[in-house]
Amino acid sequence: MNAYLAGLFLSGSLILAIGSQNAFVLKQGLRKSHVFWVCLVCSLSDAALILAGVLGFSVVTRYAANVVPLIKYAGALFLFIYGLLHFHAAITKNASMGDSQIEAPSLKRTLLVCLALTWLNPHVYLDTLLLIGSVSTRFPEQHWLFAAGGITASVGFFFALGYGARLLLPLFKKPVAWKILDLIVGVTMWVIAWQLVWGESLG
Repeated sequence: MNAYLAGLFLSGSLILAIGSQNAFVLKQGLRKSHVFWVCLVCSLSDAALILAGVLGFSVVTRYAANVVPLIKYAGALFLFIYGLLHFHAAITKNASMGDSQIEAPSLKRTLLVCLALTWLNPHVYLDTLLLIGSVSTRFPEQHWLFAAGGITASVGFFFALGYGARLLLPLFKKPVAWKILDLIVGVTMWVIAWQLVWGESLG
């Protein structure tokens, strides 16, 4: 039980940080657009990364340091472009809640963006593979429980964020609220991209 709770609290504390993936899930929840599938993809991706870290992939990555810069710059480029699109939307679009639902992108496009935001983000690898993977070594006999705790926190958070966003629906009946959200998401993407290239990792 100690191992399960350790994994639960560690994963929960890491995932609470505002990031590109969380911002995307929040916006999908507000738009009521493919919420279940987005939450499921994020949860499964996190589960796979947590299991990889706990099962020892964190040790392997230490011997593949040459791959890290490639992941870093690819992720930064994607986040920059994605942030730019949100700035463009904040300036040019005047959508209300009803408009945003009508213009919602297809499930395929939504999931592709979701997967890119997840797997092109180096912070995800640092948190799940390296940090969670290294901490799991404290529970050699209960590493499966530790992983289960981490996965529980991830699944619970994403579905709570996706479906809990609907509590903010009255606020987003006004187009200006969407503009503000797009600006916040755009700034978030650019800050993370800048930190990937020039700054330190998000704590």
